Amino acid sequence: MDESTFETVLLSTEQIQQRVGEIGREIARAYPEPGDLHLICVLKGAFMFLGDLIRAIDRTVTIDFMAVSSYAKGTTSSGEVRLIKDLDTGLEGRNVIIVEDIVDTGLTLAYLQQVLRARSPRSLRTACLLNKPSRRLVEVTVDYIGFTIEDRFVVGYGLDYAEKYRNIPYISVLQNNGQ
Repeated sequence: MDESTFETVLLSTEQIQQRVGEIGREIARAYPEPGDLHLICVLKGAFMFLGDLIRAIDRTVTIDFMAVSSYAKGTTSSGEVRLIKDLDTGLEGRNVIIVEDIVDTGLTLAYLQQVLRARSPRSLRTACLLNKPSRRLVEVTVDYIGFTIEDRFVVGYGLDYAEKYRNIPYISVLQNNGQ
């Protein structure tokens, strides 16, 4: 991988692992009673975050996956959210946490929260690794935030540009749109 593609390492592997561990402990404290804690990973970007997060939650959890798209192959949101893959299981009466890689405009998360609330979960919360409040177009509630970052296009730790760079273990700012 050509390191010159990256402007700077924004968050190191160690910083990410430490914060994900803290979020896992926060979630475990918020759900102290045995019960149904169900995490929904938003594909594809949140898969690494989910994997580390469920290992940091010291209790039994179940998981499912959804896929939505609002970026296509570019670096800016199209503003149109499309559901590509729906859940395999129902949510009625369950404590649900949406696990998202990044919240910027809020459009995707607002759409997901609306769709999932309609399925009657007992509770619905959101955990995101990265928060970009400067790009918000709609207000959304995010209960667990890994890091708040400036408006930069980032890759790594599951986040991509045109399906590339998901496998780097840290988060880096992409320069020149990966060219």
